[in-house]
Amino acid sequence: MANYVALIRGIMPTNPNMRNARLAAVMENVGCTDIRPVLASGNIVFSSKSRSTTALAAKLEKAFSQKLGLANDVIVCSQTDLEALVKKDPFNGATHGKQWYLMVTFRKNGPPVFTQLDATKTDSPSIMADLEKRHGKQITTRTWNTVCKIVAKMQTA
Repeated sequence: MANYVALIRGIMPTNPNMRNARLAAVMENVGCTDIRPVLASGNIVFSSKSRSTTALAAKLEKAFSQKLGLANDVIVCSQTDLEALVKKDPFNGATHGKQWYLMVTFRKNGPPVFTQLDATKTDSPSIMADLEKRHGKQITTRTWNTVCKIVAKMQTA
C-alpha cells in the first residue's frame, strides 16, 4: 500500500456534502484505507493499492460526483512526491506568515507552481483569479504550511 493525498478543489465545509466525514466515507467505499483528513479544506491523506495518481484522481472525482453530487476536481499526490517537494525547499527557507504568503498550486496537467508574495500587498481573491487565468481552472492551491502539515500527517501512518 502506498500513501497519497487527495487535494480536492473548492471544498467549502459549510456544504454538508463537502465535510471530511462524508468525503472519507466515499473514499472508503472505493477502496481507500487509512483515511485521515488534514484541516477542513479538502486535503485527505489515505492509502491505496493503486500506483497511478491519475487513475486514483479520476476514481475519486467519479465517486464524489455519484455519491455526493460534487463536481470538484481532485489532484492526487504520492507521499514520495510531496516529501521530495518539501525537501527541495522551493521557497529557499522563507516562512509563510506576516511577511510572505507562500503558495503551491497543484495542476492536473503539469508540475506544481510556487508563488511567493509580499503578504502586506496582496489579497487572496485576486491571487486566485490570476492563478486561474495563467494555469486554467484544473488547479488547487495550498499554503506552504498546509503542504508541510500534509507531509507530516503522511509520515505518521
